[in-house]
Amino acid sequence: FCRVDPYGFERPEDFDYASYEAFFSRYLVVLTRRAIKWSKLLKGKNSIQKSLKVKRYIRKGIPNEHRALIWMIVSGAQTNMEQNPGYYQRLLEGEKNDKLVEAIKTDMNRTFPDNVKFRRTADPCLQHTLYNVLVAYGHHNKAVGYCQGMNFIAGYLILITKNEEESFWLLDALIGRILPDYYSPAMLGLKTDQEVLGELVKMKVPGVAELMERHGVMWTLVVSRWFICLFIDILPVETVLRIWDCLFYEGSKIIFRVALTLIKQHQAFILEATNFPDICDKFKQITKGTFVTECHTFMQKIFTEPGSLSMATIDKLRETCREKVLSQG
Repeated sequence: FCRVDPYGFERPEDFDYASYEAFFSRYLVVLTRRAIKWSKLLKGKNSIQKSLKVKRYIRKGIPNEHRALIWMIVSGAQTNMEQNPGYYQRLLEGEKNDKLVEAIKTDMNRTFPDNVKFRRTADPCLQHTLYNVLVAYGHHNKAVGYCQGMNFIAGYLILITKNEEESFWLLDALIGRILPDYYSPAMLGLKTDQEVLGELVKMKVPGVAELMERHGVMWTLVVSRWFICLFIDILPVETVLRIWDCLFYEGSKIIFRVALTLIKQHQAFILEATNFPDICDKFKQITKGTFVTECHTFMQKIFTEPGSLSMATIDKLRETCREKVLSQG
């Protein structure tokens, strides 16, 4: 068995190879079928128009060989990159903010210690690429600069695109457009969205909301990393990539769909919790096991399990929750 997965991550000691093999042999059939459909759709072209068909295809997963291209196109990153030739290079060559550079350097060795491609000894070592992307981004978006969590996201983008400049523009698409204000110093968007999730759970899984309230567990304690890291290091790699496929196309409501599905699917399990630490532990448990490993069925679930979830509903909740967060501030 391979100790290292295709993305360079070392598998944990207790990795269940047998059930993973069983899943992957089934999933491989799906991947092969999807790859043929995508090749027909793209017909060798490097472009794609947004449509219901494309949305359906994306929900069923983008084959790895097309992933970087499709993410670039549907997120708007491709257009931005083409309209700003040489911009990324100029950011790297320009003057640097020493504090920003220091903060990024400090996080380099903490980024994916379990990934062989990010080790100092690796050749090529992706730490250098990651450092460039983050430094460029910090100077491009001064309001955000650099914040922990961004290193993981940029790292994943680098693993998929294998391209420094594309990773930069995709990071810009995520932080600048898709995720509202998650990484700014006040993290207003992040705090707001955690409250929004709380409201959605009240509507859709009231038992769990009531349990959290009864034991005084703040949502931020159990889900902040889901939002900040976009499920990196929380769910299996293949599953995270499938979530990101949809995130780049459909926007931030996908995060709520995933969170609600995890909570709703494990409602009975969560409700067994009888105290504060117990609840926190259950939330760690629900992100492991076959339910999340079987990424294809998991992705079908996120579009059915939570029921309807319109952007209008989320925008309305964001408005009221933002007021609440600001008044608490």
